[in-house]
Amino acid sequence: MTPAKRALDLTLALALSVLLAPVIAIIALVILLRDGRPVFYVAERMKAPGHPFNLWKFRTMRVVRQDSGVSGGDKSARITTTGRFLRRTRLDELPQLLNVLRGDISFVGPRPPLRRYVEQFPELYGEVLKSRPGITGLATLAFHRTEERLLASCATPEETEAVYTRRCVPAKARLDLIYARNRNICYDIKLMVATVIRRISLHRR
Repeated sequence: MTPAKRALDLTLALALSVLLAPVIAIIALVILLRDGRPVFYVAERMKAPGHPFNLWKFRTMRVVRQDSGVSGGDKSARITTTGRFLRRTRLDELPQLLNVLRGDISFVGPRPPLRRYVEQFPELYGEVLKSRPGITGLATLAFHRTEERLLASCATPEETEAVYTRRCVPAKARLDLIYARNRNICYDIKLMVATVIRRISLHRR
C-alpha cells in the first residue's frame, strides 16, 4: 500500500467513524435488543498468504456451533430480520472502519478471503492479495449481485462450496487482477464514488 493510499484510508476512516458513530451505536443497540448477543460477528480473513486478521461486521445470522465457508442459500434461514436489512444496505460492514484504521484492509481492494480458499488456490490468491484487501472494489461492484444470485440457489453446504469455488473465485480474481493493473488514488476514488451511487440507487428502488 502506498503512503498516499494509506493517508486517504486513515483520513476517510477517521471522518466516517466520527460522522457515523450515532448510526453505529443505534444499529448495535437494535441488534442487542432484537437478536441478543453477540452484536458483532468477528471472523478470520486473510490480508496476504500466511497473514490472517479478524474482520469485524455486525452480526446478521443466528449463531450456530459450527460454521464454515461462504454464505449461500443453505444458510439463508439463519439470517435475522435485522440482518436482512443490514445486508441489503451493507450497513453490516460499518464495523470494518476499525479494520481500515488498523491497516488490515483498505477502502478499495479485493474482498478479504477465508483461509481455506487462499490455501486451496495459492497461486491465484498469491497474485490477488498483492493488493491490500478492501471494503469495496471492482469485483464487488461488478460481480457481487451475480455472486449473491448464484449462491442463493444453493441448497446444501456442498453445493455452495462447489458453486463458489468453480464460478465465483475465478471470476472475482480476474476482476481483482484488472484492478491491480490499474490501481491508483484516482481509480480508488472513482470506485468509492461508484459504490456510494450504487447504494443510493438501490435505496430509491
